[in-house]
Amino acid sequence: MKKITLALSIIFLMFIGIANIQAQELRSSSGSSTGKIDSDGTIRNGSGSSVGKIDSDGTIRNNSGSSIGKIDSDGTIRNGSGSSIGKVDSDGTVRNSSGSSIGKVDSDGTVRNSSGSSIGSANGVSKEKAVVVFFFFSF
Repeated sequence: MKKITLALSIIFLMFIGIANIQAQELRSSSGSSTGKIDSDGTIRNGSGSSVGKIDSDGTIRNNSGSSIGKIDSDGTIRNGSGSSIGKVDSDGTVRNSSGSSIGKVDSDGTVRNSSGSSIGSANGVSKEKAVVVFFFFSF
């Protein structure tokens, strides 16, 4: 009986863990869901349809699978031609290609514009992925 209880407990904990690593919600400043990013990098719109993907190597793809950009390891965001279009600093500050601050992703996932006003949230999403969705690419 103890073995069955232990096995069921382990299965339950695994189920909870898997549920928590699925998708991370993207929300507007009003709190409504605008989409999500699945654990494999698939970007989904508010209806749940796939609209793009961010590969594990940072390649940003449109829904057809074509490369439209890249996130470099230093936080530089590049367009499909390889030109730098911005960067996210380690503290979450978002910069355009001229180096000017255009926003920030706070440690709690709040996404802010250059005035400091909340434009949405991406709790549990890496700041680089949040920046791609909120600032640099339209999906």
